[in-house]
Amino acid sequence: MQDASLFVPLFATAAMREVFSDTARLQAMLDFESALAGAQAACGTIPVTAAPAIARACDAARFDLRALAQATALAGNAAIPLVRALRNAVAAQDEQAARHVHQGATSQDCIDSGLVLQLQRAYALLDVDVGRLGDTLCDLAVAQAATVMPGRTLLQQAEPVSFGLKIAGWLDALSRSRHRLRAAAHAVNVIQCGGATGSLAAFGARGLEVAAALAQTLGAALPTLPWHSQRDRLVDLGGALAILIGSLGKMARDVALLAQTEVGEVAEPLAPGRGGSSVLPHKQNPIGCAVALAAAAQAPGLQATLLGAMTQEHERGLGGWHAEWETLPRLCLLASGALAQMNEVLAGLRVNPARMRENLAADGGLMFAPALAQALAVHWGAGAAHDRVTEWCRIAQREGCQLREIAGRLEEVTRVLDAATLDAVFDPEAQLGLAAALIARAADAWRAAQPA
Repeated sequence: MQDASLFVPLFATAAMREVFSDTARLQAMLDFESALAGAQAACGTIPVTAAPAIARACDAARFDLRALAQATALAGNAAIPLVRALRNAVAAQDEQAARHVHQGATSQDCIDSGLVLQLQRAYALLDVDVGRLGDTLCDLAVAQAATVMPGRTLLQQAEPVSFGLKIAGWLDALSRSRHRLRAAAHAVNVIQCGGATGSLAAFGARGLEVAAALAQTLGAALPTLPWHSQRDRLVDLGGALAILIGSLGKMARDVALLAQTEVGEVAEPLAPGRGGSSVLPHKQNPIGCAVALAAAAQAPGLQATLLGAMTQEHERGLGGWHAEWETLPRLCLLASGALAQMNEVLAGLRVNPARMRENLAADGGLMFAPALAQALAVHWGAGAAHDRVTEWCRIAQREGCQLREIAGRLEEVTRVLDAATLDAVFDPEAQLGLAAALIARAADAWRAAQPA
């Protein structure tokens, strides 16, 4: 990935960019080579003196990234020129040790294991930011539990809802994403060590011992088999990242819609230079939401690339493996940026309860029609009540008056519903159902799932 670009800081955090920088990618592959030599020395398959000499040379700062990049374009992958350069670096100090660099391994062992190391670092960063966002949502949902607003279905006002319940929905989805991401990151934390065709033949009779020692050194697990052309773990992680990004996009979409001038129920936080316009002095654009939505627009295609790359040929794939190199890191980068933006948006979200209440009456109180029909259904039956209330809604729309006014002047209504009952029907707080209990369930579930 690029270390710097005009747009990169907008869509990815500095910490995540560092994880997938060229230097970090190179160092992860060198960490594999150093650990491999150490494992082989410990198992007696290379001289004990070779491992320290190889380890000393496994420092990314010693290598010319530009030259390696140019050589990669010719070789087809970065491990080939890297191993050649590593051998030369070791030979400059110990020619005998240089003979044992990368012994028995293949390029994909080096590249895949290096990627696994990077992904674990990426996951650690993401999990912290997911946890921070979840804590913010948890507190916000509880704080806004009694804040009444219009509920909207198919972009039309439906029934009153609690703003806290909307937030609890975001939190519940984030909780599932955290669990999904944690499981996928754990599953993918396995080394790649199989040699050319995955049989460990070049490692000799002690190949499994070497692989186990390698895994232990790298802090990863030893898989049942090498997985050169079986990419399901990586695809599973990509799916978890894409779903997380999609859930962040859902939050962003809701916030952006509520922040429209005509709605005005929430707004992103104010900060100098944030969300301004080059020509309109009054604008405060929801830029945090824009970044999360942009990430959500890209994630499906990236995950589709990983899925499409699964059909790899025989023991080593041609092209499919190569398609992963930038795709999975890109998902990590987008997830980091979307999380950072939504953390900032929701931590400083400006909520306008007064505007929410105003909007409850914006359509003439029609959103109370379901409650009115339900109250009348006890006396008239559900079908008849629904049909009559529908008629009154059309009258309210035509005359530009409130549904409560129409219901209150109809003798057929007042005969079965007294004034107190009608007041309750049109009381938004009385229409929130079990919102408070549901919010508590989401908050309790989030808190209970936190690591000790």
